[in-house]
Amino acid sequence: MSDGDFGLLSPVSASPAVAALTGDRAVIAAILDVEAAWAAVLEEAGLVPAGSAAVVAEAADAGSYDVASIAERAQGGGNPVIPLLGDLRARVKDLDPEGIAGKSVHTSLTSQDVLDSALMVLASRTISALLVDVKGTTTALATLAEQHADTLCVGRSLTQHALPYTFGLKAAQWFHGVAAAAARLESLELPVQFGGAGGTLASGTKLTLGSEATPFSLADALASTLGLASPAAPWHTNRLAVTALGDGLAALIDSFGKIAADLLFLSRPEVGELGEPLATGRGVSSAMPQKQNPVLSVLIRSAALQAPGLASQLHLAAATFNDERPDGAWHSEWPALRQLLALALGAASQLRELTEGLRVFPEAMRRNLEISGPLLLSEGVAAAVAPLLGEDGKQKLQGVVDETLKAPAAEQSRIYTKLLRETVPADKLSDAELHALLDPASYLGEGAEIARRILAAYPGFAASAEINGTSSKGATRA
Repeated sequence: MSDGDFGLLSPVSASPAVAALTGDRAVIAAILDVEAAWAAVLEEAGLVPAGSAAVVAEAADAGSYDVASIAERAQGGGNPVIPLLGDLRARVKDLDPEGIAGKSVHTSLTSQDVLDSALMVLASRTISALLVDVKGTTTALATLAEQHADTLCVGRSLTQHALPYTFGLKAAQWFHGVAAAAARLESLELPVQFGGAGGTLASGTKLTLGSEATPFSLADALASTLGLASPAAPWHTNRLAVTALGDGLAALIDSFGKIAADLLFLSRPEVGELGEPLATGRGVSSAMPQKQNPVLSVLIRSAALQAPGLASQLHLAAATFNDERPDGAWHSEWPALRQLLALALGAASQLRELTEGLRVFPEAMRRNLEISGPLLLSEGVAAAVAPLLGEDGKQKLQGVVDETLKAPAAEQSRIYTKLLRETVPADKLSDAELHALLDPASYLGEGAEIARRILAAYPGFAASAEINGTSSKGATRA
């Protein structure tokens, strides 16, 4: 059995699906795809013998390469392209003993061209899979927002009860964070890299002498073949493509972390407003059989706590990219970027499962709302009643609140209502009007319209749950 890294200490991303898109073999596959695409571009331009691309494509089977050996030998040149290239050339020679295809392998490229482009390919593939799970999540959140548009709960500010709220609006705001970050990530251009040994395209210029092709047309063709963007110029020392990608991934994971943080609180037994989906063996404790740990939220939160540091590492590297190829900064990007991709993909899968099976407990929400009772309406009461009490109306109402807060919590609702009734003359505010004023459903502001506007702003993320043939399980009402 291999002693490779299986993610034992990174459970949020320890998944065969994540490994298939971000693991070492996925990196090898992306590098080989760049080399094979380049051979095809050269053949199409008439710069290498016909048939060369087919040989390189056959040799570029990632499953045929010893990843552990390549990783170990990468220490010799400081990057994995160099030993992999040696192995690729050997395979091409075995398939083509006459050496016709050999000229097409890596001609006029440099290691950074290949590895930068390969990491963009890796990111493109990962993001495509990531967005499938994200859209499953946003569809589930949009459904929750609609189903619970009128489900009252308490809004909290600085850990304290603040105002009446609805769970539908909370779900819509979760949706807002995820959809906005995902749309930003989806819009990023991932460019091909092609600059040659020093970023001057000198070798490419020599290669295309006497041809209709130019180094720029070859770069455009490579980008098209790989499904990447075609940049105006080599970006080997300008790392915005990498930092923008890192920022986009970190922002998306941030939005996941917000939901996880809320769920970790709202699923506490003493709060009990939400529950993670139940599954055999999930949330267990090694010592306490009664526990049902919110492990999906825990894992998502673990990703959110790691992502900012990884994005910061990319910026640190970009700020210290000295000369025309840096001495270490470039190398420090690779693990940070790949870990961001793995965390985002792993957390997206966990969050989709969580939101599609989320258990919602409206009765607990109402119970918690009533802990503060009519005190939650103090802001609205002040706005409506203070003008009825003259110039010192606000001070009188603040006195009612201050006196109420001296009482035991269990008595505060009754005392607040009593003192308020005593303070406001009945001829200025009837009992019926006072009762309506203290109804939490009467002070929700534009919550429903805010939720509607959020969902309308991102129609591509609030559409039907039929995504790639997978339908949402929907929310569980308990």
